[in-house]
Parts: sequence; C-alpha cells; structure tokens
Amino acid sequence: MKYDVVLIGSGFGSLTAAALLVKRGLKVCVLEQAKYPGGSSSSYKRKGYWFETGATTLVGLDAHMPLRYLFDALALDVPLLKLQPPMQVHLPNGDVLTRYQDLDEWVAEAERVFGRHKQRAFWEHCYRISQGVWRTSLQQRSFPISNYKDLLLSAARAKSAQVKLLPAAFRTMDQLLDQYGLLQNKLFVDFVNEQLLITAQNYMQEVNELFGATALCYTLYSNYYVPGGMINLVKPFVNYIKEQGSDVVYGQLVERVMPSEEGYRTEASRGTFESKYLISGIPLNNTLEVFKDTKTRQKLQRYVLPSNRLNGAFSMGLVLEGQKPPAVLHHQVHLPEGLPLIGSKSIFLSYSHPADALRAPVGEFLASISTHVPDPERLQIADKQQLVETVLEALEKKGLVCRGNVKYQSAATPGAWVFWTKRAYGAVGGYPQYRSLKPWQLKDARLDHRGAYVCGDTVYPGQGVVGVCLSGIIAVQKLLQDHF
Repeated sequence: MKYDVVLIGSGFGSLTAAALLVKRGLKVCVLEQAKYPGGSSSSYKRKGYWFETGATTLVGLDAHMPLRYLFDALALDVPLLKLQPPMQVHLPNGDVLTRYQDLDEWVAEAERVFGRHKQRAFWEHCYRISQGVWRTSLQQRSFPISNYKDLLLSAARAKSAQVKLLPAAFRTMDQLLDQYGLLQNKLFVDFVNEQLLITAQNYMQEVNELFGATALCYTLYSNYYVPGGMINLVKPFVNYIKEQGSDVVYGQLVERVMPSEEGYRTEASRGTFESKYLISGIPLNNTLEVFKDTKTRQKLQRYVLPSNRLNGAFSMGLVLEGQKPPAVLHHQVHLPEGLPLIGSKSIFLSYSHPADALRAPVGEFLASISTHVPDPERLQIADKQQLVETVLEALEKKGLVCRGNVKYQSAATPGAWVFWTKRAYGAVGGYPQYRSLKPWQLKDARLDHRGAYVCGDTVYPGQGVVGVCLSGIIAVQKLLQDHF
C-alpha cells in the first residue's frame, strides 16, 4: 500500500510526528518490530503485571514545553497523576534529599544538605536557563540549521532572550559550579554528577550548561505518573493515528530502505511499504544499518557514536507484597564504592503507584530498577546474579526494598535490550551529551535532504520523553517546510 509517510519505530518521537502529520491530512504508516507501541517509553506484561520498558518519569506538560504543545495541538486528554514531591535522592552520607518542585522549598532543602554557600544563586541561575531553553525550543523549530530556509526562519524568530542563552552552550557544568565556588563541595559535586547521568547520560565535565542546567531542573517542573504504566501514555496517540485513517503495524522489523522513483521503498520482515516521505524514529546506529544507499550512509556516518561513547542499562523488575506503600515514587541511591562488574555509582528506582490496580493487584506494587552500563557492547555481564544481590542489598539498607517482600523478580542486561528493542548494543537513554558537540552540531531532522527525516533520542535535542517529543515536532516542521 502507498502512504504519504512511513515511520520506522513507534517510539514517542515517531508517534508525535505521526499524529501531527495525520492531523494535517497525510496518510501515514508506523512500522513497529515489537508487539507493543512506545519503544523505550512503554510497558510490557509479564506474569500478569505491567512493568515499565524504560522511562518511568514524565515531564513536559507545563507552559512552553513540547508535551503541552502536543497535547493541545491534538486535543488529547491522558489521565495523569501529579507527583508531589517528584523524587528523593539517598546520599552516601546517609542524608535523604527531597527534590521539591517549588523552587524555594528545593533551595531550602539543598542548603540543609549541602550548606548555604551559593546554593540559591546556583539554582536560580539554572532555573532561569531552563525556562529560557524551553521557551526557545518551541520558538525555534527550524533548529538545528541545515539549509538556507532554516537560517532565514531562525533569524526571523530570533529574540534577544534567545541570544542571551548562547554563551551557555560554550560553558560546561563543571565551569558553572566553579563560577559559584561549588567545586570544592564534594557531596554536591557527586550529587550533580549522578543527577546529570540519569538526565544527560554524562558527567559535568562533558555536559554543556544549556542542557545541564535544564536537565538538573526537571524536578522543578510538574512530574507525572501514568496510571497503568507508560503504555497508557502512548496508546491515545496510536488510537488517534488509527482514527484518522492511518496505520500502526506491529511485528514489522525494518530490514532495508531504498530510494524509489516516487519516494522510498521500505522492506520489513512481513511486507514492503511504499511512501513519498519517510521518518526514522530508531537510533542513528540502527538507521545507518537499514539505509542502503551510499550517499545517505556517508552523510549519516559522521553523526553515529560507537559503543564506547554510549550507555546501556542493567535493569530489574520486582513485585512487592506486604511492604509499606511508598510516599515518594522515584528514588536515586548513590553508591560511591560502585557496583561490581559495571562500576556504576547510582541506582534509579521507580515504584508503581500503590493505588494503581491496572499494573498490580491491591496490596502489591512494582519496582523498576536500573543502573548504567558503560560501553555496553564491550562490557559483558557474566554473573548477573551477583549484580542482583548487590543491588537488592543496597536498596534494603536504604529501606526501599525488603527482600522478604519480593514476590517476583527479573533482571536484564544490555543483551536483553538488544533482543527486545533491537537498539544497537542495547544502548539506552539516547546519545550522551559531550562538550565537543554543541547543540547545533547534533544531527538535525533531515536525513538525506530529499524526503527522509529522523527523530528520537539520538538526534537533537536528545534524551527523555520530552526531548524525543520535541524531535518529532521538529521532524514534522522540517518535512512540511521542505515539501508543503
């Protein structure tokens, strides 16, 4: 069947783009290799429970943010529970740091734990940067610039507040901490580094201030829980696409894309799909493998990162029974000694909401646990059980998990991510931020400057549901800008 646009993958970037395109009257087809939509922002069913595939936190619904724009554009209403407070961090010195949404409450908490020196000034600065970044992100949808029309449109939309953000692209987060005299505060430095790792996939020496300040402030915006799991965030978009007469097809692993006389021919495991335009929502590493024409491969190659510059994840899913329900759903536990085999120095844990009977029966709740695995292609985890025991012991010491209450547990290495998601190397979290890559040097939405585009967590702007949502918005903007 012939479509206006074929989209590879049903991650949130692809679904964002597909929904906006069908709203414009185009006929699209989303090809997904798995049996569930959503990619790394979804859920899967096992033993009767709904576990999260990857992402567990949701931000981006405040004013001037991409998810707010998307929900309003499509007039979609997704049931959500606002989290207050969003998160707690368990520090090596025994302190439990609560990440409040209110800026003044958060500053008071930071001063309590890290001392009063420059905390308010630092966080007020970061919050101002983050507000400016979110406003700019939707105003400058032709960014990054890759042709003259982008340049003209970006110049026409430029405002003085946007220009003032530019110096922050040339400073790193460690330079910002040094500016505020905070580099000597080891407890604070370690906190910032581990927070950046779960939001920017890298440490302060590599993360630029624009992205880093915004990443550190994600708890200062509204954070939400999706009843039934993240799959219930993506289902309304799938339904919207289908209701407009377009298709979302599962069990279709894309194997080859070639230019054709009328656009593109996409060969998948169970069929061939013709389209005038194409959007790849899978990682750039995977996109490189399926695009077979030499010119596109050559253009894309310079943006693709190898395994030694990426992160995978070791993840666990628990069913807890008879344990006191958590007051705060999201936790980060710092481990200065590092985990065996992988060296990761923090664990991220997210509980299901105790009242969420869609994911687990009343009296039970779930825990999703993850930690970073550097260079996932090289670092093979031979003894998974050793990691399981170490993680459970660390969480039990913090009072977050009682092993006697674990009714069921599973664990997955990056190899499992390769098997289930097909993401190259089992890499997760998108491409890490690097100081050598300024925002305008990240891969923009145009793939071949002909009719193929890209979105997702390995292109501008990067990680997280809110980031890939913005990438989908930009891909649509550039496709329409180029051809309509």
